[in-house]
Amino acid sequence: MKKTLLTVFMSSSVMLLTACGSGDGDSVFTSSNNESANNIQNPVVSVTAYTQDGMSLVAADSQLMTYKMLGVNGKEVQATSLVFTPKTAAPANGWPIVVWAHGTTGVADKCAPSQQGLKESQMLLTKLLLAGYVVVAPDYEGLGAEGNHPFLNLKSEAFSITDAVVATHDYLRRQGKKVAPQWMTIGHSQGGHAALGAAQYASRAQLDYKGTIAIAPASNLAAILQGGENAVKDQPVGVQIQALPPLDAFTSLIVAGMQGHQVSVSYADVFKADTAKIAPIAETECLDSVREALFKGMTDYIALPEHSGSLSGYGRKQDNFMSIPVINNFLIKDSQPGTVKLNQPVIIYQGGQDATVPKAATDLLRASAEAKGTIIQYKPDAKWTHSSVYLENLDQFVIDVQKMMPATIPTP
Repeated sequence: MKKTLLTVFMSSSVMLLTACGSGDGDSVFTSSNNESANNIQNPVVSVTAYTQDGMSLVAADSQLMTYKMLGVNGKEVQATSLVFTPKTAAPANGWPIVVWAHGTTGVADKCAPSQQGLKESQMLLTKLLLAGYVVVAPDYEGLGAEGNHPFLNLKSEAFSITDAVVATHDYLRRQGKKVAPQWMTIGHSQGGHAALGAAQYASRAQLDYKGTIAIAPASNLAAILQGGENAVKDQPVGVQIQALPPLDAFTSLIVAGMQGHQVSVSYADVFKADTAKIAPIAETECLDSVREALFKGMTDYIALPEHSGSLSGYGRKQDNFMSIPVINNFLIKDSQPGTVKLNQPVIIYQGGQDATVPKAATDLLRASAEAKGTIIQYKPDAKWTHSSVYLENLDQFVIDVQKMMPATIPTP
């Protein structure tokens, strides 16, 4: 099925992206004249001890910071981020900062890494701390704080990162600790997407951005969603009920993340009745539970005698839902990274066995970004899956960080 998905994706992606249009609908992110530079006064709201995950064993300080950021509606909102300082002595110019951008957890507050724990992220964060970096790990706007998380909104993710770095600088300097102006971002999946967004808007922090490492970054969402549909359209129902719930879960998170914001769309506009009843669970539950609820809806349906083990007639997405202006604009514009030239180094890791972010999607991202003038060091491997591309390269990520931004910054 993975091979079929990739083949269908490659054959349909360009046609689909063209058909979806130029994204002239309402932007999910409200423009504001204070976007270019972070001039938020007193950006740190509060700092408390973070006691989960045993991070205090490897960090001199392990803290949860509530900070101010520019939100999706163009107004200041509060967000949360974990901040870890290393036990190593600060170099003469201070510790540089590495921002870790996490993968998809959900849009509900309880899905924030600061609430549910770092899980597999902890392995890389520990290695970075031991290498002598301050590590900042934002939850993203609306995760663990006010409002809904605008899932996969590129600028919202970017500002969650840039404004967390500004707040961290402010806090550490007020504490009398040495922190360098150099910083960079590394992220996986949604976090890879966010890391590319941070590179695009890095100047907002008014600091020295050194580069980006994006691991299986989300991109070309319209093509991924349509490619997934096409790949299983004529497959047995057993294949369909494995492949379709993850696709519908991500669409549910997109719609859930728009609720309560100035630009939104209803579940009924995007989903047909059977799924529209289930999808709002994305506002209160995390990714795995959303996926499981959608899977159960399908399995319960095919178990009924009158449906004879078939999904035919089951109400999933509305026909042509991608042409809804709000959705179209989001898929083509508000969620797409790499649309402008990035001037700092960019490394992208991608697996050939990735069924969540197909390699074909990242190949397309690479091609379009390079066409804009971005220089990308591309590191694909045919064996890596969406998970193993992260787990098998932890030490290499640290080496990449050290090359881009040495922990000991020479004094000018």
